Amino acid sequence: MPKRRAWYVRYGVTPERLRFREHRPDELAHYAKKAVDVEYRFPFGWKELEGIHNRGDWDLGRHQEATGENLEYFDPATEEKYVPWIVETSAGGDRAAFTFLIDAYREEEVRGETRVVLAFNPDLAPYKVAVLPLLKKRDEIVEKCHALREDLAQDTMAVYDDTAAIGKLYRRQDEIGTPWCVTIDVDSLEDGKATIRDRDSMEQIRVDLSQVKPLILERLAKARA
Repeated sequence: MPKRRAWYVRYGVTPERLRFREHRPDELAHYAKKAVDVEYRFPFGWKELEGIHNRGDWDLGRHQEATGENLEYFDPATEEKYVPWIVETSAGGDRAAFTFLIDAYREEEVRGETRVVLAFNPDLAPYKVAVLPLLKKRDEIVEKCHALREDLAQDTMAVYDDTAAIGKLYRRQDEIGTPWCVTIDVDSLEDGKATIRDRDSMEQIRVDLSQVKPLILERLAKARA
């Protein structure tokens, strides 16, 4: 039970929105020793995310009876034989994905405007980093952007976008949950540096282009630790 709860928290689900609910005796399947649901508080109330079931020796015991195969385990420490019990977790990928989406959704007021953010754990974000040109009409800037994106894409999911002004590009990446944006501007042509913007804090730092990839990969590693 703690491991299954920790899995959701590990990927960003708010701990206070998770709980366990043990099945009543009249809810249990006839073979079940115990059953517990992991529940999440959706906007429409508490609902099951997955079930954890102690099935006892029902499964292997019935299989042993039907096949005639001996499925007992011998414990050399105690010199005892027994049919192993099964503890089953039953979770759905679609329900988990729905939960991560709901829990990651944010609406924030920034300078009088509403900023929509999917604050995904970086492991769950569709793109880990977006590379953006400040001026898409400057071929030298666009060339550097594509080179950086291609380098990043060798190790992680990276995207290039130049279809709007930089402010709108940031908002677009916020909405799909991209953790970091890297912007190359006119100054980059002179100082060889780029700006890395953090999705959650909106903090921006200036780093050498050669350090962009190591820094992004380091941040990804920390998020997975």
